[in-house]
Amino acid sequence: MVLGVGSFAHSHAQILQDAGARVSTYLTRNYGHFPPSLVGPSFSAQEHPDPLPLLKRLKVDFILPQSIDWAQAPWAEALLHSGIPILCPTGEAMLIERERDYARRLCREFKIPFPQSHVVPNRLAASQVLKRSPRPYVIKNPLCSPWSPVHTIVCETVEETQAWLDRVNYAEGVFLQEYLGRAEAGHIALVSGGEIRSLVTNQEYKRAYAGNQGIVCGAPMGGLVEKDPDDRYGLARELLHPLRPWFRRVKYHGPIQVTACHHRGKWHVIEYNIRLGITSGAMILRLLEDPVNSLWTTARNQKLAPRFRKEFSFGCSMTLAGYGYPYLKVRGPRTPVSCTAPLDCDVWWNEVEGSTDGQRVAVGHRIADVVALGKTRETAVRQARTNIARIHCLGAFYRTDIGDNLWPPGTDH
Repeated sequence: MVLGVGSFAHSHAQILQDAGARVSTYLTRNYGHFPPSLVGPSFSAQEHPDPLPLLKRLKVDFILPQSIDWAQAPWAEALLHSGIPILCPTGEAMLIERERDYARRLCREFKIPFPQSHVVPNRLAASQVLKRSPRPYVIKNPLCSPWSPVHTIVCETVEETQAWLDRVNYAEGVFLQEYLGRAEAGHIALVSGGEIRSLVTNQEYKRAYAGNQGIVCGAPMGGLVEKDPDDRYGLARELLHPLRPWFRRVKYHGPIQVTACHHRGKWHVIEYNIRLGITSGAMILRLLEDPVNSLWTTARNQKLAPRFRKEFSFGCSMTLAGYGYPYLKVRGPRTPVSCTAPLDCDVWWNEVEGSTDGQRVAVGHRIADVVALGKTRETAVRQARTNIARIHCLGAFYRTDIGDNLWPPGTDH
């Protein structure tokens, strides 16, 4: 059972079904319900506030969550006691994503480079930090959640930092993380049986517009992954492998993603995430030869040896954003979604519904994710770009430069 909505649930459920699994979706939010319903049974949290009866009735073997919010649900403890495996670390292991300062302290313990960072309770304390240590900061919420009062604000100058500190929401305080530039990249692995198995090195295109312009969006506008079981860029070796004693101490098993910035000749951790990722997850599952077994083995914390399809090395994902995005308070009407030619790669629908005449209708800010695989980066990018250009919706747009910049890892343009 997938816990999620939209393109994440649509893609993961469909790929696992294609690989032989019997799938269902527990719809955790109040939008994006239509796409998962195209694959298998789906159940809304409003109608089923406790998923435990569903899990038992459907004889669910393991659970694949979209976010870490399930751990704060009123049914979380009962789920843990049910014994149903979850493809997500639990307990203290979740804190590596949930609490920003926990990750910082963990990096200090294991001598992993991490930007200078501060947790502050209010605007006065934030201004004092800036006065004492004047440098640009990335402003984040101390606790990671889609419902956090502060979403990531990347400031590239001291003046920009001060301007934002004067107006952010301090309900949970803020986490100030030194800005180290744009040379970001990520690496995603599975941790199971006490071992770290590298999957891909990835890039997320977080800014709204081509040329890496505009604000950092709530979810990336696209992504690139390279099959990388041997960690050719060294991110796992430098930023994940030193954590092996901690992984074993907290009985960590599940996905782990590190996002890092290359600064002054070495990688610095920006953050850790404990999910396959909304942007990269579908590409990873398509690259694996047996995705069901890889996830099932990880969920049970057993020895893992993921196998990859030989015909592909790269994946490219491009998001078709709707009217008003990334400014979510601007909303357009329900508008038809059409295709000017047949699509020949994966298309995962997001805030889209089916109309009475069988057509698609956009009902929100993110319409679809188009995902293509290729033996080379250029092949994957070209196919994704060709297909996304075939989808038409009034006011929609996509980044035309995904895969053409910020690569190879460590590149800042």
